[in-house]
Amino acid sequence: MGKKIDLNRSVYELVTEDPAVSTIMMGLGFRRIAEPGMLETMGKFMTPLKGAKMKRIDPAAVRQAFEAHGYEVEES
Repeated sequence: MGKKIDLNRSVYELVTEDPAVSTIMMGLGFRRIAEPGMLETMGKFMTPLKGAKMKRIDPAAVRQAFEAHGYEVEES
């Protein structure tokens, strides 16, 4: 079984625990995550699913991207 990830947790928490999350999110179009300071500011209240909604990315595509990288997606 792969790593578990809750897409309702903040991007900051997820990336702090597993830096690979940043790479996956960048591949989905969240390029600003790599900008200095963005993770420490917006990342503390933004979740992957909230970000997907803002960018009009299908939440299923976010789940599939993480699953393709070996994550088991959980939602609280």
